[in-house]
Amino acid sequence: MWVNPEEVLLASALWMTERANPYFILQKRKGHGDGGGGLAGLLVGTLDVVLDSSARVAPYRILYQTPDSLVYWTIAHGSSRKEVTENWEWLEQNLLQTLSIFENENDITTFVKGKIQGIIAEYNKSHEIREDDDTDKFKEAIAKFRKLFVMPEEEKLVNYYSCSYWKGKVPRQGWLYLSINHLCFYSYLLGKEAKLVIRWADVTQLEKNATLLLPDMVRVSTRCSEHVFSVFININETFKLMEQLANIAMRQLLDNKGFEQDRCLPKLKKNSPKKVSALKRDLDARAKSERYRALFRLPKDEKLDGHTDCTLWTPFNKMHILGQMFVSTNYICFTSKEETICSLIIPLREVTIVEKADSCNVLPSPLSISTKNKMTFLFANLKDRDFLVQRISDFLQQTTSKIYFEREITGSLSISSAHQGCIYLKNTVYEKYSKNEFLKEQAWKNHFTEYGQGVCMYRTEKTKELVLQGIPENMRGELWLLFSGAINEMATHPGYYEDLVEKSMGKYNLATEEIERDLHRSLPEHPAFQNEMGIAALRRVLTAYAFRNPNIGYCQAMNIVTSVLLLYAKEEEAFWLLVALCERMLPDYYNTRVVGALVDQGVFEELAHVYVPQLYDCMQALGVISTISLSWFLTLFLSVMPFESAVVVVDCFFYEGIKVIFQLALSVLDANIHQLLGCKDDGEAMTILGRYLDNVTNKDSTLPPIPHLHSLLTDNGDPHPEVDIFKLVRISYEKFGSIRADVIEQMRFKQRLRVIQAIEDTTKRNVVRTIVTETPFSIDELEELYTLFKAEHLTSCYWGSTSNPMSRHDPSLPYLEQYRIDLEQFKVLFALLFPWACSTHADDLALRVFRLLDHNTDALINFREFISGLSVLCHGDLTEKLKFLYKIHILPVKKMHTPDYRMYLCLWNQETKAKLENMKDLPKLNQRSCDEVLVEGDGPSSSQKCLSGRLQCEPLPSDHLVGMRSRVECHQQNLNHWSVVPEMPILMRVDRRIWWLTVSKAADRSSKMSTEDLEAALASLRASVTESRAVSVEWLLLKPDWLLSRRLFCARNIESWLNTTHSSVFAMNGRRVCGFLKVLDLERVS
Repeated sequence: MWVNPEEVLLASALWMTERANPYFILQKRKGHGDGGGGLAGLLVGTLDVVLDSSARVAPYRILYQTPDSLVYWTIAHGSSRKEVTENWEWLEQNLLQTLSIFENENDITTFVKGKIQGIIAEYNKSHEIREDDDTDKFKEAIAKFRKLFVMPEEEKLVNYYSCSYWKGKVPRQGWLYLSINHLCFYSYLLGKEAKLVIRWADVTQLEKNATLLLPDMVRVSTRCSEHVFSVFININETFKLMEQLANIAMRQLLDNKGFEQDRCLPKLKKNSPKKVSALKRDLDARAKSERYRALFRLPKDEKLDGHTDCTLWTPFNKMHILGQMFVSTNYICFTSKEETICSLIIPLREVTIVEKADSCNVLPSPLSISTKNKMTFLFANLKDRDFLVQRISDFLQQTTSKIYFEREITGSLSISSAHQGCIYLKNTVYEKYSKNEFLKEQAWKNHFTEYGQGVCMYRTEKTKELVLQGIPENMRGELWLLFSGAINEMATHPGYYEDLVEKSMGKYNLATEEIERDLHRSLPEHPAFQNEMGIAALRRVLTAYAFRNPNIGYCQAMNIVTSVLLLYAKEEEAFWLLVALCERMLPDYYNTRVVGALVDQGVFEELAHVYVPQLYDCMQALGVISTISLSWFLTLFLSVMPFESAVVVVDCFFYEGIKVIFQLALSVLDANIHQLLGCKDDGEAMTILGRYLDNVTNKDSTLPPIPHLHSLLTDNGDPHPEVDIFKLVRISYEKFGSIRADVIEQMRFKQRLRVIQAIEDTTKRNVVRTIVTETPFSIDELEELYTLFKAEHLTSCYWGSTSNPMSRHDPSLPYLEQYRIDLEQFKVLFALLFPWACSTHADDLALRVFRLLDHNTDALINFREFISGLSVLCHGDLTEKLKFLYKIHILPVKKMHTPDYRMYLCLWNQETKAKLENMKDLPKLNQRSCDEVLVEGDGPSSSQKCLSGRLQCEPLPSDHLVGMRSRVECHQQNLNHWSVVPEMPILMRVDRRIWWLTVSKAADRSSKMSTEDLEAALASLRASVTESRAVSVEWLLLKPDWLLSRRLFCARNIESWLNTTHSSVFAMNGRRVCGFLKVLDLERVS
């Protein structure tokens, strides 16, 4: 292939010249090919791998040189002699004679370089290759990666690093290649190759360790092996990328969401100090955006555009605070270098003015931003202020157009008051007003005056102190929306909740059934949910969310959390709080397998091991941690604490996130450490913890006393001393406040690998246990086959397939249905496992076997169907194999996937099943239409002959059939629901290609016709019914023995008939063709 001309200093070093002319030289790498072995070849090959030379993949090259110059230029290279020879011949035919015309060598060099660059540009244009996607060096690495590990073009390389791989006790220096779906390593030292390929989906543990021998090493573990890599130049960058790629694989196993590259990344500047692959830049941008969204609680589709160091003038303490400004599509955010000092969120929808202020020595490069609530924010010390202002202006223009569009839409909506989300359940509860509540409200009002109110409020250490002291009842809903970020999503999606409520009304599915079952279990002791108004509001919110996110739908514990949200927020506000909770703050908690809760359970075990080590072993032995963590985390302590105390925990959770829950759980264990150490079983430990939590009180609460269900589970011993909730929360911050959010995320990644792989192992065991009695394969063989079956499914997800991966993997389905493969995947497994794969017609056999195994005709087969076919061919006797072979040839081959065809076969199959019928079940014909059909025949005798022919199996004359055609069509409009009793002839419309079927039947019933007579009748009937194409089902009453004796129903005829009938319009009784289907053994196809 042609490459951009690159200067070469030593043309003969490690290269051999094969061809030459005055201007070009074709060379081959030493040590490559048949004549390049020996010690020199081993040394050259080792140097190529260690030094990352492109010669390992492209051992041929073409150099350009003018006769009087010592400088050489690489203009082409190739992986094979054929490839580079094509380039050489093109140069000789198109360029060599032209160069002799030039007199100046500089002109020759300029011409050659320009010609080669033009060829490359034309190739890139024709193949739609972006200029700045990847550097030439990285493209060489991609070529090496695909050649060394036999990877298709769909497998995208992210980056590669030099490192050592410990194979046994000997390190192998080589290159670690990280792609989207695989971790690969290659080494070549003195003739010995080392290759390693690991799927990210198979990784069970990924950790960075340090020992005396290896200060920096990465350990990668799978179910059956462990691999150690060391001697990295930048181990932190490498390990972060490995974590990110493993996380993508786990997400794919969890919800089948594959990776899609972002093609909208900005181009790199020409003077960028370091050029990385476009895919690496994409992943880096995703990681930064994810941290940005988590830090400021922003919607999950917000993308970070950039960030810069700056200072912010804070009027409440008259200081310039050093920090970073973050700019994204819809927000401007700021956080101080010390996180607790100050943070700020400015939605662009609230911005009115962005202007550059005058610079001075005290305030260089200032930028002023004003908002609708008359707040002004002054940033300074901005490095590239003009560029920043331009980006903000562009985003503001987009935001303004969005706002106008939303106003236009919402202005035309007319929403009924029943769905406006204006029901405020807290108003239905009697509240007392205490002095403490009054003082809290005054403190928050003073805070709003000093630090601002609303989404643009300065968030400082003072804000956190007020939250820990408790949020006033009247302000709780407003501040929950603010701290959780739900207010942003609600503001940018006007009318969204009302639309969901409208669409979900009257719809029923599994989620709505579960919601109805749990509605009256949601805080039943609270007065607000003892009437239909509260129940109806809860039903609307839960159902709307189930329709918004069908992957989650509804999960137990969502009803308890939502009912509490409805007590302090309106319906629409409660809905958006639920969205923030399920999709951002507690990710994967409320799916069908509560993966998020299991992950945090593992994190909690790690934290308990670090912070309460003397209790950890005891709790693990009793199995208490796994029991308490799910009930505590899923409901945010709402189901285990008195209500008035639990809402204080929710206050802190919405402000600080999941770390509050971990801190509080550790505090509860620490407060009961001595009692728990003396427990003999898990029941005793649960009783101790239950009594403790049941006596957590909130004396500042204005709510009336509400009985708590958990108190019914406590014993009748001595009363437990009361614990103040505010004191408990403050102790949790004092003892365990050092837990950082980024540390929790690292622990979550580690536990997510473990949990998801454990779920996959459980799925495999359940599948094997289900079908082990149905097949002669052993348990070990079934496990290996399942692993191979799943691997083939994942491969198709990686590298494309004819069907959608979402339709082939649904974790909510039963175990046997979770992984399914299509025809292309089955062909791969057929060639690998089936004994018939060695035949010359393997592809046709694979197609027929697949269609036989596909019982529900959805073009996908599950593991049980796959094993049923493999069992017959591997362990079946001769009779079973012959029967299997017969069945796959009976089935039609072409157009099996046609929906109409499958529908007709399903209908026919249903009618072949035995049914108990009585007179009421018989279909009826309109009396007037029936009389007219009978009377308008050739007289009474004709109608009687028609009936007698049906009852006594006498033949119907073909002229009667043709004469009856026009009369039937006249009455067709009166036969909208046309159906008759089985004794009546039934008319249908079919394709002309099956007239030979009716003629053969008529010939059998009337007389023994010769072949010539049969062909003549066939031609006559074809000609007579060309226009109407109507025929009686009477002619389809077949005799299997007659048909088989004349071999009319060969496979080719059946195939031809079935391939044409899908385009016909049927109005027939399927019962009349069941005999035909039974002959063909097609009644089994459903």
